[in-house]
Amino acid sequence: MNTVFLANAGGAASNNWMMIILFIILFGFTYFGMIRPQKKQQQQRLQMMDKLKKGDEVVLVDGLHAKIDKINSDKTVVVDADGIYLTFERMAIRRVLPAAAKTEAAPAKPAEPASSDDTKKEDK
Repeated sequence: MNTVFLANAGGAASNNWMMIILFIILFGFTYFGMIRPQKKQQQQRLQMMDKLKKGDEVVLVDGLHAKIDKINSDKTVVVDADGIYLTFERMAIRRVLPAAAKTEAAPAKPAEPASSDDTKKEDK
């Protein structure tokens, strides 16, 4: 009976190494799959917060579209949402709208109806 336990003791050492290697691989997948991309995203968000200026159009975390009216030194932002001034933390800003989205496309001019003189000339 003791010989059976001694025979299994040699295999346990290799199993320990396999477990250590599997934990290292699992940690590597966790780091490169979750932690590193999250840090990049957080860094980009902080850069966006530093670039905020008066007049930027933003979308807040609750979906409110507004224009920045004033940036305070205590990390708060006063936004203008259709004449209503609200104060939010800077972290409440989800994204800054790009300049192309800010400018509204001018409505296309409707085609002018042909004058009766032009239609008479075409008929002849």
